[in-house]
Amino acid sequence: MQTRSIGALDASVVGLGCNNFGGRIDEAASKKVVDAALDVGINLFDTADIYGGTRSEEFLGRSLAGRRDRALIATKFGGPIDDERKGGASASYIGRACDDSLQRLGTDRIDLYQIHFPDQATPLEETLGALDALVRAGKVREIGCSNFSADMIEAATRISAEHGWARFVSVQNEYSLLRRGPEKQGVLDACGKLGLAFIPYFPLASGVLSGKYRRGEVPPAGTRLAGMAADRQEQALSDAVMNRVEALEAWATAHGHTLLDLAFAWLLAKPVVACVIAGATKPEQVVANAAAAQWHLTEAEMADIDAVIAEAKER
Repeated sequence: MQTRSIGALDASVVGLGCNNFGGRIDEAASKKVVDAALDVGINLFDTADIYGGTRSEEFLGRSLAGRRDRALIATKFGGPIDDERKGGASASYIGRACDDSLQRLGTDRIDLYQIHFPDQATPLEETLGALDALVRAGKVREIGCSNFSADMIEAATRISAEHGWARFVSVQNEYSLLRRGPEKQGVLDACGKLGLAFIPYFPLASGVLSGKYRRGEVPPAGTRLAGMAADRQEQALSDAVMNRVEALEAWATAHGHTLLDLAFAWLLAKPVVACVIAGATKPEQVVANAAAAQWHLTEAEMADIDAVIAEAKER
């Protein structure tokens, strides 16, 4: 498994998203997924305090017991947990959220602590000052943001520099072959200009790029889309989407790979991408995700893929 830098962290290029822990899978199944990830060389485990109703952090912490030093733990704060812990990014909330996460994870430090969502009610300066205090206290090694716009990323970098505070080293937003928002919104450009690592989530577009779904067919039982309402299924698997999916799958097959391989390889061909995180409910999914990183696309192939997508959109 190759590694890339996220600030001072040396992260595997494929990470494990732990959003299924405590939700779609129980603790025993979660541990099997963590075991598989460590076995294939994955060292970045991405969770959040709201995942699984806080159980994701608990399951991850216990699964890593006795081997904490083999892992980089990335977690997030800011989402609402309950009536008492309503989320946000105020200084007082951040301090409590961090201590709660450390306790649930059973560790003395968080390797990458990320604000999950922008908090329009709290000045960014207050948030960054509180995060810097956590870094200085040794509770957090690096800080990052999630779901931030390019303007927010640039403002945060400027504020940290003005005060000499720890700065965001990473940006985690949704990005995939099918959902190209960070390109259009200037987020990738901002990361490149500021030297920040980009961490795409939903790299398989909520499973649409996994190869599990077929045009006109009901989503297989147990899949993410199978649990969604009919109108959301229809939107996720519309003719326009499936035109692109089928064209990309045909291109991948012609090159001796799967659609899933292509989804990971395409993201990792982007220079600003440091680690592609994907959730898993079974060990074999982890193994497939890790294997996909072995395919290295050339510039010519990347251009060819863009042409395939453009042609499919015109159908």
